Amino acid sequence: MDKKLFSKLVESMTQMNEIARGERAPSREFVVDALGVREIRKSTGLTQSEFAAIVDVQLSTLRNWEQGRRAPTGPARALFRALRADPKNVLRALETAREADSRAA
Repeated sequence: MDKKLFSKLVESMTQMNEIARGERAPSREFVVDALGVREIRKSTGLTQSEFAAIVDVQLSTLRNWEQGRRAPTGPARALFRALRADPKNVLRALETAREADSRAA
């Protein structure tokens, strides 16, 4: 491995440990709070059942997110960021993909 790249990797790990110990503030954070999930869904005009089906999660999972018992992580968090930015086109893309999946099955 290139020494310069390795040095950057070690520095990054050191910074990560400092953040984990509370010695350093992260440079940025992405948070989708429970109320944000509810607001995003409501902005679409969809019921919980309809929205859960479109984003392909269990209804109970969506309810847990909306009520703050759990928070979306990973791909779900990214999906909610996209929905917040452009709900119309993201929902259209999800619906198109779901229809294509049902035709292929």
